[in-house]
Amino acid sequence: MAPEPYAFLGGKQVPLADAKVGIMTHALHYGTAVFEGVRGNWNEEHGKMYVFRLREHYERLLRGSNILRIVLPYSVEDLIGITTDLLERNGYRQDVYIRPLAFKSAQLVANLKLHEIESDFSLMVVPFGSYIETEGAIRCQTSSWRRPEDTMMPTGVKLAGLYTTGILAKTEAVMAGYDEAIVLNQDGTVSEGTGENLFLVRDGVLNTPSETDNCLLGITRESVMTLAREEFGLKVVERRMHRSELYLADEVFLTGTAAHLTAVGELDNRKIGSGEMGPITRRLQEMYFDIVAGKNPKYMHWCHGVTPGGG
Repeated sequence: MAPEPYAFLGGKQVPLADAKVGIMTHALHYGTAVFEGVRGNWNEEHGKMYVFRLREHYERLLRGSNILRIVLPYSVEDLIGITTDLLERNGYRQDVYIRPLAFKSAQLVANLKLHEIESDFSLMVVPFGSYIETEGAIRCQTSSWRRPEDTMMPTGVKLAGLYTTGILAKTEAVMAGYDEAIVLNQDGTVSEGTGENLFLVRDGVLNTPSETDNCLLGITRESVMTLAREEFGLKVVERRMHRSELYLADEVFLTGTAAHLTAVGELDNRKIGSGEMGPITRRLQEMYFDIVAGKNPKYMHWCHGVTPGGG
């Protein structure tokens, strides 16, 4: 029988089944929360869980918390320690998804003044496999929903309320028979997927929407850009991108903690390149998978090793 899983809430570890908040919680009503999605990748040979770029995730969480005036009594080092302790206690020997959440925890409604509302931090870990349930290249649809502008809501961090748009777009696409959606900006330029950053390959150049195109400042995005430049000598360009450029691309792929690095073979019933995973996408994907599983010594500084049970 598997041991009872634990979560972190209210400053301590508690059984996951008891990690609950009340129905008056401010974040539940107003989306006043910041979250991260972090992957823990199990390496059977090493007997370790490797958590990918944990420090960078918590640095981004605290930046987002500052925007929402969420004040936590934890530093990045504290949060890394809390995560390590929880992973050790839960003892999972498989890939997991780690969900930290900083949120306005006060039990009140009808108060929109962030500076007056108390905050809390929670953390849970769940076994996790493929985010997109399709092997190889996926089929995408350009969404009818548009990405909010940064002047409407900060787009560079993971604010809970911001993800309503992605949820609507993802649901629309899947119900129409696609795997994923591509979301455009208000002016029709490309922003990102519903929970992933987007890359386009043409004539050997890697292109991605810029930080001012309302896309998340993704950690996997930055990792892939680094690998493309330093390992494969590719030119990487951050720029505004038209929808039609995706149809004309040699390759398109999506990146994200949950989605890893996923090829797009079709958009709006039009093949992209051959319709299969392209060679550049494949090379980047293979290296990325080795790195996140702790199999590439050069990039072990991106991996936080945890031994289940604390051994």
